[in-house]
Amino acid sequence: MFTSISMRSANTFRAANAYKNVAVETSVASASPYQLVGLLYDALLQSLATARVSMINGDVVAKGMAIGHAVRILEEGLKAGLDTERGGELALNLRVVYDICTLRLTEANFRNDVSLVDEVSRLIQPIVDGWRQIEGDDAVRSYQS
Repeated sequence: MFTSISMRSANTFRAANAYKNVAVETSVASASPYQLVGLLYDALLQSLATARVSMINGDVVAKGMAIGHAVRILEEGLKAGLDTERGGELALNLRVVYDICTLRLTEANFRNDVSLVDEVSRLIQPIVDGWRQIEGDDAVRSYQS
């Protein structure tokens, strides 16, 4: 009895994840550069929230995966996408913030310290808020051309 229930639950979970992956792939395929950065920020915030909950629950594996995902988003997505020629001082400042966040997350993982994950969230949230406010800005539209 338990086997069939847990197998159904596992199948439902896999199906839900497959659906979620298709939805994400569809969003990415049709997104503008501006929207892609927004998707990266959303995924980063989600990974930070997952890391926080995993730490509180003592789930070391989930914590490590969430922090690893957050670091990859910072390094391979957000930081790698910075254009210091066109972005100037702002891009350089963002690079410093992303480096600090990566360092703090590595430390949070090593020390299992939720306050360091919270610190990264506090550093990133104003950047995310600012990014979301510039959506209709003419400079963003001209930059995407």
